[in-house]
Amino acid sequence: MDYRTRIRNVREDRDLTQAQVGKILNKSQQGYNHIEAGRAELKIEDLAKLCVFYNLSADYLIGITDDARPLK
Repeated sequence: MDYRTRIRNVREDRDLTQAQVGKILNKSQQGYNHIEAGRAELKIEDLAKLCVFYNLSADYLIGITDDARPLK
């Protein structure tokens, strides 16, 4: 699974808006939308923030595994 699809699905499963997640990453809604839409790359620093925010492993968020384990 493409990481963009995974981070969108996780966001939607938690009933969050792009603006809310963008705020966590210090981005506008449009800036975050560009990541989900593939017009911008997800920076490693932002991936780390999403892992902490969602309490999920990076392996899960980027699609290496389908096992949604919490962070250790």
